Amino acid sequence: MGSVETSIRDKLTVLLQPAELTITNDSWQHRHHAAMRAQDGGNGETHFSIQVVSEAFKGKNTMQRHRMIYAALSDELAQGLHALSLKTKTPEEQQKDSTSS
Repeated sequence: MGSVETSIRDKLTVLLQPAELTITNDSWQHRHHAAMRAQDGGNGETHFSIQVVSEAFKGKNTMQRHRMIYAALSDELAQGLHALSLKTKTPEEQQKDSTSS
């Protein structure tokens, strides 16, 4: 786990007190993109998929949830984090999804 991933995990844990938090580094899939080549192939920590389940999302729509995460990671985004793929749910939504599967 690199420094960007560690920072993401630490900040989201403090902010959201998640019941579940999964962070996947997808940077290797994007190393050929022009923006990544401009960074000499990137630092290997430019693209992440994040799945988080938290009570902090209760009463918030998807856009509000994503804004919370982007605000928390503003420093990382300013320093080369390029893209996030986010899946955000409350524990109740997660439970509903797992029982309907």
